[in-house]
Amino acid sequence: MLDAAAKTDFPIPTGVFAQTVTEVQHYTDSLFRFRMTRPDTFRFRSGEFVMIGLPNAEKPVFRAYSVASPNWDEELEFYSIKVPGGPLTEHLQKIKEGDTVLMRKKPTGTLVNDALLPGKRLWMFSTGTGFAPFASLIRDPETYEKFEEVIVTHTCREVAELAYSQELVASVKDDPLCGEFAGGLHLYATVTREDFPFKGRITDLMASGKVFDDLGVPPIHPETDRGMICGSMAMLKDTKATLEGFGLVEGSNSKPDTFVVERAFVD
Repeated sequence: MLDAAAKTDFPIPTGVFAQTVTEVQHYTDSLFRFRMTRPDTFRFRSGEFVMIGLPNAEKPVFRAYSVASPNWDEELEFYSIKVPGGPLTEHLQKIKEGDTVLMRKKPTGTLVNDALLPGKRLWMFSTGTGFAPFASLIRDPETYEKFEEVIVTHTCREVAELAYSQELVASVKDDPLCGEFAGGLHLYATVTREDFPFKGRITDLMASGKVFDDLGVPPIHPETDRGMICGSMAMLKDTKATLEGFGLVEGSNSKPDTFVVERAFVD
């Protein structure tokens, strides 16, 4: 059993959880995931994010990270980019099993099932590490109780950057908790800088109709389709405009509607 109070060079700030890293996996030179212990008292909704930091300074730097594991998981999983010189990721990318990670106690976020009106088909649009909240949601049985079909789009620059989403979606279908419900789960992965069966930005593929033809589904319609968006600033703006062009309306926790956007990760 790993000790959640592993020794650090600086005191643990008050009001935060100090948890122990249990697993680290590096996918590329710029992407990795890690798992850590989960506090007994920590509750969250699948799709929410928390503030993560390291005990490496008197005043640690905290950044928003989606919890990539579902709300029933006994551990917490995170999916991260490595930014050279980044105030947090420069150090976070070097963590190893047994190290301590800090987490503020309050989860929040808009990419939750409660922020959407009921529908038939749920679209999850992501670029890069924007896939993380969807990694949580597609492992939550509630998602399949609310929607007959779940389509996750994941766009990256290079094929190697799709490894996490491809492995995870494949594993969901064999998951003992939600595998029997995940027959309607589809991953539509695209790349922008290499040859690949599906190539291009998701907004261009929606505009041309190719994504709908490839998946064998009708174009997005407000009576049946719901959307969630997580990615870069430009991607959020363009995908939001595209969904509004189909007649969808942005919602929130306080006013559910037909699509939601997570802006917490955009500077």
